Amino acid sequence: MKLTPSKINLFLLTKLPSAWFCGVRLKHIDDTSCVTTATHKWINQNPFRSMYFAVQAMAAELSTGAIVMKEINESNLKISMLVAENTSAFHKKATGRIEFTCLDGDLVRSSVDKCATEPEGQKFWMTSIAKNENGDIVSEFKFLWTLRKK
Repeated sequence: MKLTPSKINLFLLTKLPSAWFCGVRLKHIDDTSCVTTATHKWINQNPFRSMYFAVQAMAAELSTGAIVMKEINESNLKISMLVAENTSAFHKKATGRIEFTCLDGDLVRSSVDKCATEPEGQKFWMTSIAKNENGDIVSEFKFLWTLRKK
């Protein structure tokens, strides 16, 4: 089954409803990149009238995790995936529509390939950059993903 934005957004609604109700959506996914969005609204704001950091983290994690899901799905292997660590940096208030972009598809593909042939699991860092409508960097997230063949 091919993973598309509409299928992953339906997955959000059924399996991660907090992300769905906060407005996290997957907009684009291909072999090398993934783009998610979240729009600052009353339901996802902090007391400082900007997007709550946890909503940003959900959108950023989805931009990395969707690529991992896609590559595992296309490999036809049984592989478990898990975030082991994450770091973040916040540069500006997140207001308006924020776009989270991950460009690490090639890294994921090579890690999934190694998982198929090597007995130990794989660990790799993926980055998601969040930009506002003006193109200014709002925040940066890094996630340490772990893959292990089942």
